[in-house]
Amino acid sequence: MTEGECSTLRSLLETTQMVVLCCHQNPDGDALGAMLAMGDVLRHMGKEPLMVVPDQFPDYLQWMPHTEQVVRYDKRSEYVDTVLKIADLVICLDFNTLSRTAEMADALSTSPARRVLIDHHPNPDIDAAVTISQPTASSTCELMFRVVWQLGLFDELDKHFAGPVYCGMMTDTGGFTYNSSSPDIFFIISQLLTKRINKDKIYRNVYHNYSEHRLRMVGHVLCNCLVVDAERHAAYYALSREDQKRFHFVKGDAEGLVNMPLQIKGLKLSISLREDTEHDKLIWVSLRSVDNFPTNEVAARFFNGGGHLNASGGRLNCSLDEAVETVKTALKAFEDTLK
Repeated sequence: MTEGECSTLRSLLETTQMVVLCCHQNPDGDALGAMLAMGDVLRHMGKEPLMVVPDQFPDYLQWMPHTEQVVRYDKRSEYVDTVLKIADLVICLDFNTLSRTAEMADALSTSPARRVLIDHHPNPDIDAAVTISQPTASSTCELMFRVVWQLGLFDELDKHFAGPVYCGMMTDTGGFTYNSSSPDIFFIISQLLTKRINKDKIYRNVYHNYSEHRLRMVGHVLCNCLVVDAERHAAYYALSREDQKRFHFVKGDAEGLVNMPLQIKGLKLSISLREDTEHDKLIWVSLRSVDNFPTNEVAARFFNGGGHLNASGGRLNCSLDEAVETVKTALKAFEDTLK
């Protein structure tokens, strides 16, 4: 932040009383971690913020402190709408456009509250009193640490802040395996460890906390669904509604699965297609890559999405078979880059 932005943010945090924290639809570790961390900062300042998610977050994130206070918009929309009408400040975390909050977007756009944006996705279009947008950052949680450090508040906080921040940084870098080569990231980790977080347990809570059904689903996908396009150094799979029902799918069970095909020697790109369990002709798309292959360009051009160089997402309004054909078209369009 510039000195002016830091001063403005400090004033907003200190003088406003009714604060709403929100993140994007389908919250991941970075979105939820950033929101819980900011909530801890505000409670330290004597505030009682309302923490809102558009919909359900994965079970493997339930261990983080204060998740029981998080309100789901899809369950309590009238209550949240009422609070947004009288809120002084809304802090938007880990999204660059209001549409990423799904059904909550209209209430956010009409709220008279001032806004603060903290995010690492490119091209933000949210009108805010303070915009902290750094697409080169590993995660929004990394930015949360930087904000708190610059405000001079880090020494006063404890593991209830540090744990969610570490979790968000870890999950948004695949356990620090991509987008995490900056020495600053490991300085930040060293500081978070001074708060006596158990980083190994955090890893287990996130990556070793699935059901037997999920493990069997992974085996099914890799054995029966994975298509490897060796010529183009890419792979994709389609997870149908029937498959999800068969393996008792719950939100979060697909986490990390799209990364697994990248273990194949020479593979550059992995694409996941997952049929929505509640809405017809809605396909969720995840893309992961290695080196300099631009998943964000593929997502924007073919899947109504975007994201980062090596990790992006999108959605298609079509059948699963049609989505597979779109993937084939995308691979052909980018075959020169993939080869």
